[in-house]
Amino acid sequence: GSIKKNGIYDEVIKILKQNGKNVAEDSGVMPNPTAEKLREGVRIAKEHNADLLLSVGGGSCCDYAKAVSVSVNCDEDPWEKYFIRFDEPDCQIVPVGCVLTMAGTGSEMNGGSVITNTETKQKIGHVFGEEVMPKFSILNPKFTMSLPKYQMVAGIYDIFNHICEQYFSGEDDNVSDDIAEALMKSVVRNSLVAVKDPEDYEARSNIMWAATWALNTLISRGKTTDWMVHMLGQAVGGFTNATHGMTLAAVSLPYYRHIMPYGVKKFRQFAVNVWGVDPADKTDTEVANEGLYALENWMKQIGVSLNITELGADKDMIKDIAREVEILSGGYKTLSKAEIEQILLESL
Repeated sequence: GSIKKNGIYDEVIKILKQNGKNVAEDSGVMPNPTAEKLREGVRIAKEHNADLLLSVGGGSCCDYAKAVSVSVNCDEDPWEKYFIRFDEPDCQIVPVGCVLTMAGTGSEMNGGSVITNTETKQKIGHVFGEEVMPKFSILNPKFTMSLPKYQMVAGIYDIFNHICEQYFSGEDDNVSDDIAEALMKSVVRNSLVAVKDPEDYEARSNIMWAATWALNTLISRGKTTDWMVHMLGQAVGGFTNATHGMTLAAVSLPYYRHIMPYGVKKFRQFAVNVWGVDPADKTDTEVANEGLYALENWMKQIGVSLNITELGADKDMIKDIAREVEILSGGYKTLSKAEIEQILLESL
């Protein structure tokens, strides 16, 4: 997946130099970019008077570029300003461009930025407005083909869960939900091809395109949106530094089984429309449960994590992880802290 090993870095630098651009490099952006790295990036961008931040990498790289973009011309600490107080930018924003090398986050067409503070073990996201979204993004499926399979399937589950976070929420909006169901079916179908043949261009291109549409605000129209799987997964990631998509996968089934009774009609619809469950002579709850079994079976087929233990979490961490879970109220049930602890225990 290294852009210096697969030739993408050389290609980008060559094009920039041919066009007379002065290039300053900020290398070493890690998965789950840190507050410390963000401060370093702001310093580099200031030193070189950057007028464009070009992210060449996956979603973490693009998230990081956006965080730098709103911080370069701001004198305050970016972690405190944007990820603790959730202030909006009140200074000049440096434009961001994106050359994407991993499909998953949708960061190429949204304002989201997730940063981790390793000292406090907090992993926090801030969704900025359109003024922070990349001004352009280059999506070439061939650039994703050198990814290790683990990262590919983590990205695939991230895409799928972005759709679920918007789908499993009120107010029911049939156009948004119809589009969401089509995207979910496309992700499932193409993922099964990609895990068998990671170099299948059509499958990888469809996965990449679905990732963009999963989180560019299109399917959130008319929806309250949930995002509790992300709150749970990000809290786990803050303690384990595990891959984002894998943390989402590991907490999803316990969470959905917990909230399913409160949104059973939508879970029934999910089972029938996405997984083809036959509803004849079954209660809504029976159909909904079959849909979650189908989801679990697909997760096993593509090889994502089904528990947080294999990601480095243990029972002794649960109370601390639960303390860092932000409680949102857009889903079918607003969770209590006790319920959050229970879901995390069931995720072990």
